[in-house]
Amino acid sequence: MAVAILLVGGFGTRLMPLTKNTPKPMLTVAGIPVTEHQLAMAKAAGITEVVLATSYLSEVFTPYFGDGSKWGMKIKYAVEKQPLGTGGAIRNAAQLIESNESVVILNGDVLSSHNLAEQIRQHEVHDADVTLHLTQVDDARAFGCVPTDDQGRVRAFLEKMENPVTNQINAGCYVFNPRVISTIPLDTVVSVERETFPQLVENGAAVFGYVENAYWLDIGTPKALLKASTDIVSRNGDFLAMPGSRIDSTAVVTGGSCVGSNTSVGAGTVIQGSIIEADCVIDSQVQISNSFIAAGTRIQKGADIASSFATNEEILPIA
Repeated sequence: MAVAILLVGGFGTRLMPLTKNTPKPMLTVAGIPVTEHQLAMAKAAGITEVVLATSYLSEVFTPYFGDGSKWGMKIKYAVEKQPLGTGGAIRNAAQLIESNESVVILNGDVLSSHNLAEQIRQHEVHDADVTLHLTQVDDARAFGCVPTDDQGRVRAFLEKMENPVTNQINAGCYVFNPRVISTIPLDTVVSVERETFPQLVENGAAVFGYVENAYWLDIGTPKALLKASTDIVSRNGDFLAMPGSRIDSTAVVTGGSCVGSNTSVGAGTVIQGSIIEADCVIDSQVQISNSFIAAGTRIQKGADIASSFATNEEILPIA
């Protein structure tokens, strides 16, 4: 059985201002933190041991996730003293792994519903050094391309180009053989995407691509985070009300919005395509659209908030 490392140490610069006081993996999507969605994906693939590779605001994770027993998992924490890049973070976190099993790397910027168990299975059948989840996009010009041969072996890692040779791109979920992780230098800034993977391919290592076009989204911007939440909620209804929330019978909540636990929504208020976090008070006759309301915020009667991030101190536009 595989173990997993979740890369949750980034600053979330693209997600500002949402990440001013909250690390991006703890921002909520469909009522729960992004990291909790990834733990659920790992658990569904049979993984029960996870290391969270943290750095920025690392102290936020432990009170919420604890030792992982709530999820039937064993969670450990590897805190970087300074950002080490993806490779350095993986190497640092791997020191807490005591087995020689396959190591799954999940990226804190990505939500995916691909078949992780099958990716692991193919990795082990090939006795691969690394197996990457690849997804196909309509227009690959904004991404680096990852061409593969007829056997699924990765042939190159190509930078963005005007005429891509393939529409396959790196989807950010990797399965490593531990022997590869041990070659990454400790306490060194390393990018697996720009350094480790291209070097492995150049050296003839067994680097494979697992291609699956399941739901996949880079949630690195506020608009993308909102889209992820509304997409998930809309699969099961027009909105999601978390336990303890109170929504007045005359309020309208729609467009895949999520109302967090212990949040109240007043009479005549309309909420569309938005994330309202826990413990908020949304007064009457409020209009909220395509916005993110931070936990504990009170929105006064009659307010009109569109495409914004709101706290008790400020309301800022989001891109």
